[in-house]
Amino acid sequence: MNIDYDVIILGSGPAGFSCAMQASKFGKRVLVVEQNENFLGGEAINSGTVPSKILREAANTIYRYNKHFAQNRKNKSYEHYLMDDLISFKNRVQINENKSITRSLQKNHVETIRGSGHLIDEHTIEVTQANGEKQSFTSDYILISTGSSSSDPQKYKIDNSKIFDSRSIVQINHIPRRLVIVGSGIDAIEYATTFGAMGTNVTLLNEDEHYVMFLDNEIRDELNKVFDQLRIYVHHRVDIQDVHFNPLRNYTEVRFNKEGSDELRVIETEHVLYLGSRLPNTRDIGAENAHITLDAEGFIPIDEHYKTEVDSVYAAGDVTGFPALASVSFSQGRLAACHMFNIPVSNSPAIIPFGIYSIPEISSIGLTEEEAKSEGINYAVGRTYFKNITRANIDNTELGLLKIVFNADTLQILGIHILGENACDLIHLGQIVMDMRLDINYLINQIFNYPTYAEAYKIAAFNGINHLKNQADVNS
Repeated sequence: MNIDYDVIILGSGPAGFSCAMQASKFGKRVLVVEQNENFLGGEAINSGTVPSKILREAANTIYRYNKHFAQNRKNKSYEHYLMDDLISFKNRVQINENKSITRSLQKNHVETIRGSGHLIDEHTIEVTQANGEKQSFTSDYILISTGSSSSDPQKYKIDNSKIFDSRSIVQINHIPRRLVIVGSGIDAIEYATTFGAMGTNVTLLNEDEHYVMFLDNEIRDELNKVFDQLRIYVHHRVDIQDVHFNPLRNYTEVRFNKEGSDELRVIETEHVLYLGSRLPNTRDIGAENAHITLDAEGFIPIDEHYKTEVDSVYAAGDVTGFPALASVSFSQGRLAACHMFNIPVSNSPAIIPFGIYSIPEISSIGLTEEEAKSEGINYAVGRTYFKNITRANIDNTELGLLKIVFNADTLQILGIHILGENACDLIHLGQIVMDMRLDINYLINQIFNYPTYAEAYKIAAFNGINHLKNQADVNS
């Protein structure tokens, strides 16, 4: 069999892009197959991570501006600002990001083809282009990085006019006065606070008993304070019966029951945003032709090197399941390329940070207090509330918490949890300290710029040591 490429990659999102770039650095012949006719970069750039964060940054700017200037607090954001301006900015950023990806691939001699990729066998991909033309390509290795999509609601339909999903909401042409969000995941929290910060009356309908259960309990308590401040209303254990537009009242009606009750409740809203669970894009890729068995949910099982049960086929990114983060996908694609071509490399660390780009941000790494307790660790906690930090006062920020969970015997840091401005950047300072296995005294002995949010680490470290000392004095 004639081999056309060293590796063919299905999907140009974070995992696929990083695999292509790394393989090209090894001097390999690379082909990237991308289904989207207009853009590279996958959902992360075109309809997920990047566009939602652009809207979030714009909303945060509006929110902070309104907090600083009292005259603006008298009117809602939709009376001051045009969503068209935000969407135009979002589109410019997306165009620039796509140009950057295209330039990087071209500069590194990575070939691309537009169309749907389908595995014929463990070394062959058939690409169906928009005009129906089919072409087959062979390679030594294949990487499946086709990403994921949001599930559809069962009792109503997304119309992208009154009822949006994660793709269409970033094209909305106005700031809604009322918005119902159906979901309980990270994206639901992000969109709830984004629109809440712009003055939208937001109601969050959660079909489960709780939301973001992986958060440390104190961080979740702070998030509830954020919801109160932004006037975001939350209903848990909701069973939605119907969503339809009422032309007489000119509102979309959401009808639901709360678990354990037959009482039918109705919310009138301008729009509904449905954020279902993420499903892997593996249905039509021909995995069975390459003798790859999917799990019950459609995800692709892999080993620690991102290799499937077939030696020539690898998978990375959302198609492999948890944690399904763009940051992790970049690393997975790179490591998969290294393993394909026998290049020695260290695996990703076992402990990774995650970020929620809410307003304000949330980020965490390591053990929560609840996890440390359940594991029987003799732990202690240090806290800094942002209201006690000079930088937060300068920024007119009332809410925020940095929490350090550490071993009370060795002083080694076990986990760091932050809700507040710049949390998703701040977490990396703690990540480095944890990765180097430094103890909490390292933070106490450092000098931080003043005034900064990074000072919260030092204050929290002092707070934790003082708690330990006071506890020892009580027990002595």
